[in-house]
Amino acid sequence: MKAVFVLAAGLLLGSSDAMAQTPKIQDAVAKANALVKAAVAGGAIPGAVMLIAVDGKVLEQRAFGFAQLNDFEGRKLAAPRAMQTSTVFDLASVTKVMAATMAVMLLADQKKIDVGAPVYRYLPDFRGPDFDKITVRHLLTHTSGLVQWQPLYYQAADKAGIYQAIRTMPLQWPVGEGYHYSDLGFMLIGAIVERVSGKPLDVFVAETLYGPLGLKHTGFLPKTHGLSDFAVTESGNGYERHMIYGPDFGYGYKGDPKSWDGWRRYVLDGEVNDGNAWYGNGGVAGHAGLFSTAADLKVLLDLMLNRGIVAGQRMISAEVVDLFLKPDAHLGWRQPEGLPSGAFAHTGFTGTYILGVPEVKLAFVLLTNRQNAGVDAKGYFTDVGPLQEQASRMLLEALSHKP
Repeated sequence: MKAVFVLAAGLLLGSSDAMAQTPKIQDAVAKANALVKAAVAGGAIPGAVMLIAVDGKVLEQRAFGFAQLNDFEGRKLAAPRAMQTSTVFDLASVTKVMAATMAVMLLADQKKIDVGAPVYRYLPDFRGPDFDKITVRHLLTHTSGLVQWQPLYYQAADKAGIYQAIRTMPLQWPVGEGYHYSDLGFMLIGAIVERVSGKPLDVFVAETLYGPLGLKHTGFLPKTHGLSDFAVTESGNGYERHMIYGPDFGYGYKGDPKSWDGWRRYVLDGEVNDGNAWYGNGGVAGHAGLFSTAADLKVLLDLMLNRGIVAGQRMISAEVVDLFLKPDAHLGWRQPEGLPSGAFAHTGFTGTYILGVPEVKLAFVLLTNRQNAGVDAKGYFTDVGPLQEQASRMLLEALSHKP
């Protein structure tokens, strides 16, 4: 197993760097390491990659455990594949911010998208008494009233069909009534980006964001771009199958579970885990499908922390970044409860987590492949939320105190 440990002892200059060398920070980093190491040793997760940076400087980047521990049947491999700091992860819903939301930010900066405009301005046939009220902002803040999740691949096998399925599906709640996290809403965000930019979502973000930033391990359909060494996720789509066949599991499916049987029956290695992204959208969607490494994600977090500038490049105007990270009104991003105002984060179902805290310039990335450990007796994967929260809070507590 390859492990990389970087503490900037004696090499960093400036007040923020001095703070990063304090015993409190070093102790917090060590404790975060211990937490992840214990989760791997206890079998909660097969492996992980953690990166901690302050003001752009990497304090820690370490790989733990294995990129693949178990085979399709859940049996431990004779020679498990070690996790590397360069291992590429299926980000799942982190796609919503690192691809879809950032794409909207770029287009908003170009005055091509107004987040307050109705969706039908960009998708002209998205009309109806209720649909007419839905704005881009509603989609970004999960307040559109759209259904949260359904296996749309039961109805369609391509993007056009998926869009039609969403467009003809009644709302589940009144528009603007409240927060109801919706994958369908971000599928529409992806469709808006494609309609406005005139390019597929994966091409647009590659050409306008990832490419200019030199991110060589971030993108959709990673195998087609020559990437390898992936953190494997699930054995097929057993979890989603359970959501569909189990009436009291997940969001509930009212159709005939046996009407479609295109399930993958192998360990998912470099293929997006999410069924709607893979079966219905060809691997590229606004809600899921992005792959990346901890190091690349740190660059994108720095872009937000520095209000649109990274590595000396102005990618997005400060005004647009401020709009999307406005306290208590984040667009796309989630504002973690109990963390400093302006903190922004997102999780992914595969076990991924990113956090940015402008107040202390913290960029925190914790990527796990929890699904390769399999499910518990009730059919659920390990809950990595407590691990993410505890590590984040320890780091923030240390950073909030002066030397």
